[in-house]
Amino acid sequence: MASNIRFLNPDTLYKPPGYSHVVETTGPGRTVYIAGQLGIDKNGQLVGAPGDFRAQAEQVMENLKDALAAVGADFTNVVKVTNLLVDIGHLPIFRDVRIKYLPTPPPASTTIQISKLAREGALLEVEAVAVLPA
Repeated sequence: MASNIRFLNPDTLYKPPGYSHVVETTGPGRTVYIAGQLGIDKNGQLVGAPGDFRAQAEQVMENLKDALAAVGADFTNVVKVTNLLVDIGHLPIFRDVRIKYLPTPPPASTTIQISKLAREGALLEVEAVAVLPA
């Protein structure tokens, strides 16, 4: 983890499972914004059988890993993720997949249930913000 990033869960707030309430970064550094990733492969096809949330979640995390690698980063550089799920009932599966990728301490995180994503059949989308040394 870069020395210019600090992850906090203040004692005055609930201890969250799998994310940090506060992430502080100090410069100099590079900030990288990664667009929302869907469970689609390199060929633009949704992975898994229709409705296979776990397969899509694993692909989303692999896509994020590849996007981070393109700028010389990895999940230890991620300070914030935003998770959009079509069905919040899949949150336990998502947490099970995500824990295999995110470091400890985990980044700040927001999860929202939405009615539909831009890609037909997509069940989740995750975007990330990473901070790297200059």
